[in-house]
Amino acid sequence: MAHVVVIGAGPGGLAAAMQLTHAGCAVTVVEARETVGGRTSGLTLGPYTFDRGPTFLNMPHIVEETFARSGASLADELTLVALDPMVRLHFPEVHIDMTTHRRRMRDALERLFPGEGAGYDAFMAAEQKHFEAISPLLLHAHDALWHYAHPRFLRAVPHMGIGQSLMQRLQQYFRHPTVQIAFTFQAKYLGMSPWECPAAFSMLAYMEHAYGVHHPIGGVHAIPHAMQRVVVRNGGGVRLGTPVHRIVMRDRTVVGVALKNGETIPCDAVVINADIGHAVSLFPPNVLRTHTPERMARKQWSCSACMLYLGVRQSFAHMPHHTIIFSPDYRAFVDHITRDMMLPPNPSVYVHNACVTDPTLAPQGHSALYILAPVPNNRSGIDWAQCADEFCQRMRAVIASAGFRVATEDIVAMHVLTPQQWEHDHNVYAGATFSLGHQLRQMLYFRPHNRMQDVRNCWLVGGGTHPGSGLPTILSSAHITVHDMLTRYRRGRRWV
Repeated sequence: MAHVVVIGAGPGGLAAAMQLTHAGCAVTVVEARETVGGRTSGLTLGPYTFDRGPTFLNMPHIVEETFARSGASLADELTLVALDPMVRLHFPEVHIDMTTHRRRMRDALERLFPGEGAGYDAFMAAEQKHFEAISPLLLHAHDALWHYAHPRFLRAVPHMGIGQSLMQRLQQYFRHPTVQIAFTFQAKYLGMSPWECPAAFSMLAYMEHAYGVHHPIGGVHAIPHAMQRVVVRNGGGVRLGTPVHRIVMRDRTVVGVALKNGETIPCDAVVINADIGHAVSLFPPNVLRTHTPERMARKQWSCSACMLYLGVRQSFAHMPHHTIIFSPDYRAFVDHITRDMMLPPNPSVYVHNACVTDPTLAPQGHSALYILAPVPNNRSGIDWAQCADEFCQRMRAVIASAGFRVATEDIVAMHVLTPQQWEHDHNVYAGATFSLGHQLRQMLYFRPHNRMQDVRNCWLVGGGTHPGSGLPTILSSAHITVHDMLTRYRRGRRWV
């Protein structure tokens, strides 16, 4: 029986471990922190429970498929609630409640922005075709140049809008700038500007409107905990509080993992779920050639996020589960965080008010508010020790303008997570919470491959490899990686 060590217990690593154990491999997951989930872990402050990072669950069928491939059932592990509205988009002049109900969505847009109802119909019809053509690229490895000549890529090319930005594509459907932003803000999931993000990512908005947004009772971080249960039930091991010191090599082949406690775990293969910028530092010097630390430093990285978690003696039952409050000048805000690398004076802010759906997260009559503002990554040189308090006050002022008026005397618990903490406490390279940028020159073949280059018996999963960041695509990366591993192993190549 082959023994695989998975480094990192984020969703990608656990998804790989689930499937490998189900296939009969011996698997040991090693995780530096004392809990599973990575960026998708939870945070507990007294009686309040928060998701640390991701809060939107899109395309839940991909999560269901991951469990099914592991001999488990998601329905047996978790309860998912479909959200309606999916999210409230709060603009200075109006708010839009986004829904998967197409007639209601069309009528709402037409009422607020006469003429845009027809644009919504055109968007859904055209983007369904784009999605069906492009999505197969997210389900298969793209680690050879000849894959650009594969029929699935050639079928996708006419739908990719090469040379066109996401905003330019949306301008084909909608005339009003507010509506254009309402269908391009999903670029924030990639940490990018919609004026720079490739047009192909219009599929993110389509995915939300076609498949909806869901909430797992207990929080999105309940998903990795359910994954951990499946790994253990399948016979795998999950070792928490176990940081890795070095990947052990012999003739450019991975043969083990050296832990910081002095122990070495021999293995036949390694799957790395660590942040890609951090992962390259785990190899001995001069082993990597394609993705060296020096080359990583020259790549483009996503923006970061400043997080404020508040446990409060107030109920916001009248407010939606998800709310995004847009800056009065959204273009200037995006430029501040992605181009100028400076703190925005008027930030856009996201509020996760999960207690309106899930009463398990706070005492009755209380709320666990998760507040996020996209900000520059740590290449900006911003000194968060000096400015975090003032910026968090700015965030609170923004959410108060949209109906979340938090009385200071009602704050029971509070935690702040800055880009510097993302980097130093959570090993997120440059504090870039959305990983490598998703420019075309860093996608498909030009993104770190699922089977790691330069070394043998080593694979990657997570947002830093193909197909990219976001929970559904991270789970797809695990499927691609496991498929490649098992195909090679069953052919008798023993991964060498």
